[in-house]
Amino acid sequence: MPTLQETASQIRRDIVRMVHAVQSGHPGGSLGCTEYLTALYFKVMRHRPQPFSMDGTGEDIFFLSNGHISPVYYSVLARSGYFPLSELATFRKIDSRLQGHPTTHEGLPGIRIASGSLGQGMSVAIGAALAKKYNNDPHLVFSLHGDGELNEGQVWEAIMSAAHHRVDNLIATVDWNGQQIDGPTDKVMYMGDLAEKFRVFGWETLVLEDGNNMDQVVASLEQAKSMTGNDKPVVLLMKTAMGKGVDFMEGTHEWHGIAPNDDQLAKALAQLPETLGDY
Repeated sequence: MPTLQETASQIRRDIVRMVHAVQSGHPGGSLGCTEYLTALYFKVMRHRPQPFSMDGTGEDIFFLSNGHISPVYYSVLARSGYFPLSELATFRKIDSRLQGHPTTHEGLPGIRIASGSLGQGMSVAIGAALAKKYNNDPHLVFSLHGDGELNEGQVWEAIMSAAHHRVDNLIATVDWNGQQIDGPTDKVMYMGDLAEKFRVFGWETLVLEDGNNMDQVVASLEQAKSMTGNDKPVVLLMKTAMGKGVDFMEGTHEWHGIAPNDDQLAKALAQLPETLGDY
């Protein structure tokens, strides 16, 4: 049984290989969120890969709002049993179910919403969480959002709505890496004290200081789960390094949406142990 960290290393290999193969995609945020999605799907979330159910009744469900980090999402879904691992080789190719941003019309198991346009995932997650409450389904809804995505006004309308309606079966996580496509988030649109913002908007708020430390990620998600059911939605503000795991990609917005060349791929793979076998 591989450890979570071994699984994360292999998922990082998948990410850089997928993006390199078609010379397009978003490696930076994908690499930064690898620990989170690995911990969620292989440890924390109570989910059922097969048979896949779009409505997610009787299981925890997840929504990826910052859909451009699809490489990490597809790898996690494939390696946790939603669809064949070999399908990762079709990423971003014509007629593939693995589009650059997740879509639903291809019927890819694990994908419940199209998330190409930023800012909408919070609203969808709240709706799904309310549906579970109305249906007396005790399972949880998880969602992931980019910190740059919080520039969108719809996100804050949804955040207010969640508090007002006491959506206490939702755990939203923000990838707080300080980078977005045009540069550092503080320069593009300074957001102030995010933790205090969520608190005054009526949310239970946790700050994860190292979202690339697997033990901390698991512990923080478990703590977030323990805080549900108390009339407030829960947010986990997760500090990560964009491009984590590949030294020349780390901590810069420059790798938000470009692919490595052949030499860069070789350097990246040399830093990422092959633990489960490449697709």
